[in-house]
Amino acid sequence: MPKHIILGVHVTERMKNALEVQRLFTEHGCNIKTRLGLHEVNGTACAPGGVVLLELVGEEKACLALGDKLGAIPGVEVQKMVFGH
Repeated sequence: MPKHIILGVHVTERMKNALEVQRLFTEHGCNIKTRLGLHEVNGTACAPGGVVLLELVGEEKACLALGDKLGAIPGVEVQKMVFGH
């Protein structure tokens, strides 16, 4: 049974880090099954940070490499959940 891998990606300074984060999402797009972005918004402004949840598919090594690359970006923290054996 394949492992079920979820990454939680906390991005601070969203405007500064968004391009590099998006580049990695595109590079690993074939491994991203579901992507959900969460950030605070009100009538006048967006929050400077946010969280992206990624449900990943494919080779475990490639999925975890995405997490490592994202975590190497200053201002980006990654938490991993791996289910299954």
